[in-house]
Amino acid sequence: MKWDDLRRSGNIEDMRSRGPVRGASGGRGGMRLLFPLAKMLIGTKIGRIVLIIGVVAYFMGFNPLALLDTPAVAPQNTAAPTTAQDNESAAFVSAVLAQTEDVWNTQFAAAGTTYKEPKLVLFRQSIQSACGYADAQVGPFYCPVDQKVYLDLGFFDELTRRHHAPGDFAQAYVIAHEIGHHVQNLVGTLNKSHQAKQMARSSSQANAVQVKVELQADCYAGIWAHYVNAKGTILEPGDIEEALNAASAIGDDTLQKQAQGYVVPDTFTHGSSAERMAWFNRGFKSGSLQACNTGL
Repeated sequence: MKWDDLRRSGNIEDMRSRGPVRGASGGRGGMRLLFPLAKMLIGTKIGRIVLIIGVVAYFMGFNPLALLDTPAVAPQNTAAPTTAQDNESAAFVSAVLAQTEDVWNTQFAAAGTTYKEPKLVLFRQSIQSACGYADAQVGPFYCPVDQKVYLDLGFFDELTRRHHAPGDFAQAYVIAHEIGHHVQNLVGTLNKSHQAKQMARSSSQANAVQVKVELQADCYAGIWAHYVNAKGTILEPGDIEEALNAASAIGDDTLQKQAQGYVVPDTFTHGSSAERMAWFNRGFKSGSLQACNTGL
């Protein structure tokens, strides 16, 4: 992928220098400090009044933990300096994100609506998002609450070493897939799928809905690749194969075989390797949102 001369996105939030978050347990620890105090206060009339005032203040947005000088979220560690390779990867992510902005701005405009560009947060090891605490083991993810994509650049190394899916366009596919979830959020698909999963009678039915969500995001990644390829100056020979290889490498059946030696289709949440490749290819060949109807 020829990306050096591509514009960079202005929607990158680089949190790498802040270091990893130790977890979201700091607030609970502080609350445990309040229990003995509350027990003591409830024994007197004045104490009960103070306790009631404290509860009301809490629900009005004041955190009583501040009085104890106890942080509601655990402090962050000091991060190691970023490397030149790390910074190059960050520049690559910014270039790919800019290309997704160009494609989806055009697609939404053609449909008579406006594309709200998402933020992409780069972090190291762990992060506190609006959807909760996450570490690098979760992999890249999209949070519909704050409409941001979260990415630990270390995942790209894992994509090569663990999943045997090297190449810059394999990485671009991963980013485009997460942006696909943002598109789903904007058009209401994620909300619709959430309702469908709540109405599911079993975990296997809920999983089947989620598979459709993920395969559609793969198809949307294919749409993005379709229009990037049409520019004629970005993709190189072998790039699409890199994306297809990545889609295959992170299929549920492939991952389950590697982890446990056998496959349980009812537990799939992202689709099989064959399905993921097929839906990416479908979007790539058609360039059409209508072609990405997975039955949601």
